Amino acid sequence: QVQLVESGGGTVQPGGSLRLSCAASGSIFSIYTMGWYRQAPGKQRDLVAAFTRGGSINYADSVKGRFTISRDNAKNTVYLQMNSLKPEDTAVYYCRLSQYGSNYWGQGTQVTVSS
Repeated sequence: QVQLVESGGGTVQPGGSLRLSCAASGSIFSIYTMGWYRQAPGKQRDLVAAFTRGGSINYADSVKGRFTISRDNAKNTVYLQMNSLKPEDTAVYYCRLSQYGSNYWGQGTQVTVSS
């Protein structure tokens, strides 16, 4: 019903930058939230940054000051600008859309930070 497609992942050196995009399509209603999560091997999937329904933003403490989430509501697209990347940022990054109690996930995009 809802499809999410992430893009922009890749491999960068520590201190580098990357910009992720997530385009949503399908049966999307007006009341929804979108955000980014990440999951490293053997780890749980954790919130990175997300918009609340009221339009505010929640960031994980580990990315505050380095990552910026933004959106183009007309295009149902959310972005994640990642700066000052650290090796511990290495993970698969997933876009999530939530509406009326249902969560929809993208396929994920790999982000690798290494020298």
